[in-house]
Amino acid sequence: MKVRVFSAMSRQCWIIAAALIALSGVTAGTAHAQCGGGMQDLGTLGGTRAYAWGVSLDGSVVVGEAANAANQARAFRWMASGGMQDLGTLGGTWSEAHGVSSDGSVVVGYAANAANQARAFRWTASGGMQDLGTLGGSSAWALGVSSDGSVVVGYAANAANQARAFRWTASGGMQDLGTLGGTQAYAYDVSAGGSVVVGEAYNAAGQFRAFRWTASPADYTGDTIVDILDFLDFMDDFGQCDQLPSPCGNISNPDLNGDTIIDILDFLDFMDDFGTGC
Repeated sequence: MKVRVFSAMSRQCWIIAAALIALSGVTAGTAHAQCGGGMQDLGTLGGTRAYAWGVSLDGSVVVGEAANAANQARAFRWMASGGMQDLGTLGGTWSEAHGVSSDGSVVVGYAANAANQARAFRWTASGGMQDLGTLGGSSAWALGVSSDGSVVVGYAANAANQARAFRWTASGGMQDLGTLGGTQAYAYDVSAGGSVVVGEAYNAAGQFRAFRWTASPADYTGDTIVDILDFLDFMDDFGQCDQLPSPCGNISNPDLNGDTIIDILDFLDFMDDFGTGC
């Protein structure tokens, strides 16, 4: 048997620790129950099931889907202070929340409208649940949201009833992100800044492929189209990048080719994108 020898300082530390444990009333058998960690049941909305799909940056806000007393699925937003909140629907009987902004104030998902069609929604405490529309079809599903809640991604039916990945902003509405040569695409997540979207799409051979979509660098206003407003921003800084703080490339400093000056080469790149969605 190995004998462990403690120094005088070590013995004093053990005595103090033992005294603190005794005073706190915590024993080996009860320590786990009194700690704040581990798995916590967030409850339901009166039904028997609940699913959490998203969480805010600091972990204080959780969103998902829970059954109410009528066994209907309802989107919820949970906080420790207020518990589970039913976010309602768009006129139908069910809803699901799948994404939340970093600060927990914006929730996205999908809900039934009065015609029982799935519709993508964006929810805020002040504005409630907002229907984001479709791409010409009858249904849409929102699955991801940017850090500040301004960009929403998911998929929606177009006029031919084909699923298409979308990126939504308040200024530009719902934008079809296209495919990889096939007929369907689905967006599942978006970067914190809202400029990069990822998901899956059919290629020309009918095979699903992972995709990464990025906005055009010429869309300085962020309204999903390169138009006259972007042109005015571009011309404001034409020829002046060398006088502006480095690096180039932001909205007030549109150095498209990265050569540290806004010149005719950037103008040609800009005109290539002019009038296109991005």
